[in-house]
Amino acid sequence: MRKATLAATVALGLLSACSKTDDGRVVIERPGDVQVRTTKDTVSLPTVGTVKDTITTPTIGVKEETLIVKKPVIGSKKTEVTRPTVRKP
Repeated sequence: MRKATLAATVALGLLSACSKTDDGRVVIERPGDVQVRTTKDTVSLPTVGTVKDTITTPTIGVKEETLIVKKPVIGSKKTEVTRPTVRKP
């Protein structure tokens, strides 16, 4: 419990020292060298998008072999999926 509280306090402290500019960049105030003042750094955030890919997925069906027995049949089909992409600034 103490570790979670400590982690939450540190995260809150770090987030309070950040601000965002109009073009979407993050400005972080960090302590300067050994002095008691802060230095501002500007960080560009990565952009997240999606890309469509086609993958082959297995399909399972049954085929009548005789009047009583149905034989399992395994095949494949192409399926279109979307996946996330991250582009560095």
